[in-house]
Amino acid sequence: MKWMIASDLHGSALYTGEMLERFRLEGADRLLLLGDLLYHGPRNDLPQGYAPKEVIGMLNEAASRIFCVRGNCEAEVDQMVLNFPVLAEYCLLDWAGRLVFATHGHRYNQEAPPALAAGEVLLHGHTHVPAKVQTSGGWWYLNPGSVSLPKEGSARGYMVWEGERLVWKTLAGEAYDSLTFSS
Repeated sequence: MKWMIASDLHGSALYTGEMLERFRLEGADRLLLLGDLLYHGPRNDLPQGYAPKEVIGMLNEAASRIFCVRGNCEAEVDQMVLNFPVLAEYCLLDWAGRLVFATHGHRYNQEAPPALAAGEVLLHGHTHVPAKVQTSGGWWYLNPGSVSLPKEGSARGYMVWEGERLVWKTLAGEAYDSLTFSS
């Protein structure tokens, strides 16, 4: 199964449209969103193309292929307008026998991780900075960065996970980093 992983759309119809086009072009089976879908939050400027109502319609068209966890900008009212679950704090996934703890990153993160064993993965957004770090505990911290408001000079982007290989890409589809897990 091929997954596309993205985070921190923050209500940008412009960049959500680009992300969904990349999802189509990637031929991914599922889209995993790591929160902060509709609103920019008090610490962020408005992203270009800010139009949360348009983002609702765009995401609802792909609802049957989206999994999502709650970001710090999600509210219960968001669940009333989105046709897929958005209020789970985290989800546990099994990729090729590897536990993946997917969350937004405002509660569980590299500094406050859940209990993870060596080889397991903490996957989150929130920082708006792509990351690939194997910790001293032997578990991995992975972050796709941000679709609409990248920070620290990073590009707008996402990740693709297929089998045991992850690839970080820009919204233009250019690969710039990768990681291959071995069983």
